[in-house]
Amino acid sequence: MKYRALALFGSLVLGAGLTACSSSDDSADGAGGGRTALDVWLMRDSVSAEFQKQFETGFEKAHPEIDLKIQIQEWDGIGEKVTAALASNDAPDVIEVGNTQVAQYAQSGGLTDFSDKVAELGGDAWLKGLAEPGAWEGKQYGIPYYAANRVVIYRTDLFQKAGVDAAKIKTREQWTAATRKLDKGGTQGIYLPGQNWYTLSGFVWDEGGDLAVESAGKWKGGLDSPEALRAMAFYQGLQALGKGPKDSDEAQPPQAEVMAKGQIAQIIAVPGGAKVVEEKNPALKGKLGFFPIPGKTDAQPGAVFTGGSDLVVPAVAAHQEQAYTFLKELTGDAWQKKLAVAMSYVPNKVTLAGAVSADPGTAAMAAGAVNGHATPNTPQWAAVEAKNPVKEYMTAVLTGRDAKSEAAKASATITSTLNSGS
Repeated sequence: MKYRALALFGSLVLGAGLTACSSSDDSADGAGGGRTALDVWLMRDSVSAEFQKQFETGFEKAHPEIDLKIQIQEWDGIGEKVTAALASNDAPDVIEVGNTQVAQYAQSGGLTDFSDKVAELGGDAWLKGLAEPGAWEGKQYGIPYYAANRVVIYRTDLFQKAGVDAAKIKTREQWTAATRKLDKGGTQGIYLPGQNWYTLSGFVWDEGGDLAVESAGKWKGGLDSPEALRAMAFYQGLQALGKGPKDSDEAQPPQAEVMAKGQIAQIIAVPGGAKVVEEKNPALKGKLGFFPIPGKTDAQPGAVFTGGSDLVVPAVAAHQEQAYTFLKELTGDAWQKKLAVAMSYVPNKVTLAGAVSADPGTAAMAAGAVNGHATPNTPQWAAVEAKNPVKEYMTAVLTGRDAKSEAAKASATITSTLNSGS
């Protein structure tokens, strides 16, 4: 998620670049010495040039029979490009895709099934928010690569002035009490835009609900469930402890820029937002801290939407064995630790969270990632986001309309959209 800012992963042409992925420069042709040319597509900002060079050197040293060819792809237009590659006879061997995009590619039958490799790859420790959307109809096609999720970014000076100890905020009840205490004297307790639906989703999951549920092959919107209505009530109360707009999201205006301008005690964002705040207002450098979004109890952090990427192998890829070798290396513990530190990502396994303990923002993100979730695992979910009845519902409730009736309308739209392709 460019941290892919977790608005994240929304941008899913065919162009001259497609033929450049050809695997025909193979074996003794071009690679020399009988080496196999392995073509890999990684996305822009997935890895730095420095990390890429380090990995390529280490990988080829460990596997001298493979000539690794990594190509960096742009997010804009990648959906069409991947779809075309999967349907061609000239696909790359490995492709990075957004975790919530795996279902749409798997549905076409264009991906290699790695269900029999899950145990060997350490799948019992994978982050659920990467592993679950990487599966389709009971088979594992996407191998978790890296993750990012929202945390609370807070002003340490405002917390100190209000006598609030962030380290003691573990539950929603404690969070609300602290935020109410901060929301005084010209300070906003929290800046929470009315259409921050990813944050609302976390509260829905905390309550035991979901945005949509599947039964007997049919989907039904879940915003009108008792659990989701409780989540909206909590969101409404929290949102009122600041002056966030009720009719826009965190990108309009950019919430980090808003925090930089005023006395705002907290925002909910990926940790990279703190860098934006400091860039816009250098006086706040060293005055920002992080903690995981609190849960209903102190047993675990609050649920969060997990953004990030999985790695997939096209079914038509020419070098299946070598592609698996690549997956095993890049998603294995050694390189995951290095990637997490280099890129400030959450590694793909809960057992590796300690690798980022020295980075406060990433450490808070990793702590929250253990309760990570993904949007409903169906190719049609992209069509829901295009309409985004969740945002409309949130604004309606926050501006005084009846939550139950508005939730029923939004859920009906979700139901209709998800079942339109069945």
